[in-house]
Amino acid sequence: MPASVATTRADEKRTLVNSHAAQRAATPVLGVDPGLNRTGYAILDRGTRGPILREAGVIRSTAKMPLAERVLEIGQGLREVCEQYRPKVMAIEQVFSTGQFPKTALLMAHARGAILYAAADCQVHVVHYTPRQIKKLLTGSGKAGKEQVQRAIANELRLDRLLEPHDVSDAAAVALCHYYSVRIPNP
Repeated sequence: MPASVATTRADEKRTLVNSHAAQRAATPVLGVDPGLNRTGYAILDRGTRGPILREAGVIRSTAKMPLAERVLEIGQGLREVCEQYRPKVMAIEQVFSTGQFPKTALLMAHARGAILYAAADCQVHVVHYTPRQIKKLLTGSGKAGKEQVQRAIANELRLDRLLEPHDVSDAAAVALCHYYSVRIPNP
């Protein structure tokens, strides 16, 4: 695995799934939480008992590198994830901006550009969700806090601990949002 992709495999539910049910599962859903320093990703499969977290991790860019090279690292890292898992759909969090932190939205937009390019290059269909849509679907409130969302994710994925860092849990959240928004029967 390349240096730019740091995977998180904290428990058995987050390792590669080799069961017969997973092999029959529909094409995996790739959830992405864009960020310039760390881009979180999560791969979900459809299982007979609901969503299965197949893999989750972060793609890191090198902070000391020029912006163009950091964006390239993110794009290459995501491309490698797409080549390994072959998703047909990517769910990604939309850029949001507050008047208080406009620079954050601009930096996230750079990361999103690299991510969208990698998705198009790998022929992955992209679906966008707002943070409010994601929170509302998972918790019932569009204003839920990060910890509440993390608990909802752990519950939905039947994990014995919260996903961390937040980039990974946010990626799993957007993947779950798409998983439950698209009506495809479980295998």
